[in-house]
Amino acid sequence: MAQQNTNPYSSGKTFYLETFGCQMNVHDSEKVIGTLQQQGYTQVEEEAAADLILYNTCSIRDKAEQKVFNRLNDYKKLHAQGKRFGVLGCVAQQEGEKIFERAPYVSLVSGSASYRKLPEMLVQLEAGASRITGLDDRQTEETFETEFTARSNAHRGYITIIEGCDKFCAYCVVPYTRGKERSRKSSSVLAEARRMAEAGYTEIQLLGQNVNSYHDPEGKKSFAELLAAVGEVPGIVRVRFTTSHPRDFTRDIVEAIDAVPALCDHVHLPIQSGSSRVLQLMQREYTREQYLEKISWIKTARRPISMTTDMIVGFPGETPDDFEETITLAAEVQYDGIFAFKYSPRPNTPAIHMSDSIPEEEKSMRLQILLDRQREIQRINYARHVGEVMDVMVEGHNHARGQVIGRTSQNKTLNFTTSQPILPAPGSYLKVRVTRSLPNSLVGEAVS
Repeated sequence: MAQQNTNPYSSGKTFYLETFGCQMNVHDSEKVIGTLQQQGYTQVEEEAAADLILYNTCSIRDKAEQKVFNRLNDYKKLHAQGKRFGVLGCVAQQEGEKIFERAPYVSLVSGSASYRKLPEMLVQLEAGASRITGLDDRQTEETFETEFTARSNAHRGYITIIEGCDKFCAYCVVPYTRGKERSRKSSSVLAEARRMAEAGYTEIQLLGQNVNSYHDPEGKKSFAELLAAVGEVPGIVRVRFTTSHPRDFTRDIVEAIDAVPALCDHVHLPIQSGSSRVLQLMQREYTREQYLEKISWIKTARRPISMTTDMIVGFPGETPDDFEETITLAAEVQYDGIFAFKYSPRPNTPAIHMSDSIPEEEKSMRLQILLDRQREIQRINYARHVGEVMDVMVEGHNHARGQVIGRTSQNKTLNFTTSQPILPAPGSYLKVRVTRSLPNSLVGEAVS
């Protein structure tokens, strides 16, 4: 009697991938998907239908990390059905082989810098290996692109131009999970931008933990010059970049946005706190005054540039007066959006040893105050667009509301109606007149 084959990969190989965290992780997942598909795997939409279940993780905030382990515990019953689990990304790099102890049914642990080695790790997995790791490539220059990338959007694509971080902010785990800063050659970035344009992509987003800390290994282009060069690639309509660090934000970036129409008029510049004292505790390496000087460059640009930021409330040692400085800074800058969070201690960071004496209830109250104030700022800012005609890239359709979903160059959602019998296709560009505003989006109608 022939022995029954229990290898889950023997007839058709399927995988499920869930991504947590930032746009860097989203693009990393595109690399993972492309590599798996090249190795004969088919992506499925549910864990229960997959042979291999992967979670691409984020460790910036405690809740994101806990969500992954909660998800693993929820689905560990699937392990008894012969399914295999893998943890990828920042939590994988941070926790390493300790993940096997915390979740023994996990078979694969790989940091983002090792995705180019996924094919050989998959061979080991398919051969029955129970503990496979890829955690040792953070300092190499061969970490930017895998050979195969399955881009999830047919019109907007990401290009990683710098990996890692040398800033070592007191609260941040990124230098420990992503390693030191490594920049990609400008010739390589531009070659990929041209390939994407030839393939029909019209919007490119340049990515990096600190994207404007870019230093060309070839010595040919500054970050601002690289931005401009990508914006001048034939076929590229929009170029975005994220995330910038204030210390390395220079005036020539604003000058490039003014000079090159394809560069989107939006800058995301995290402040974290409006108090210079707290910024020093955070080891951010700039003061409130230095940050506001950079904001003044943006505000005096010829083009109206939208500004967004990140803020942390309740950092160890933050007094009520420090928090009030955050509130007054938000009012002075008039951001179009804030991503605000309560401080949570992260492993290996200096802040974990600071006295975190602010009660959780106080942190929650400060966060709500900030969000309420910001909502009013956005309500006023967005209302100023009513009557304007804006260029919009179509992202999809909301058939229930009879609206087309679009995004402006300033990265604002603009949902609109059209009198045309055929709805515009995703990836197309239209002029839309804004007829109404909401705190987080705009409403309009297509201009005939």
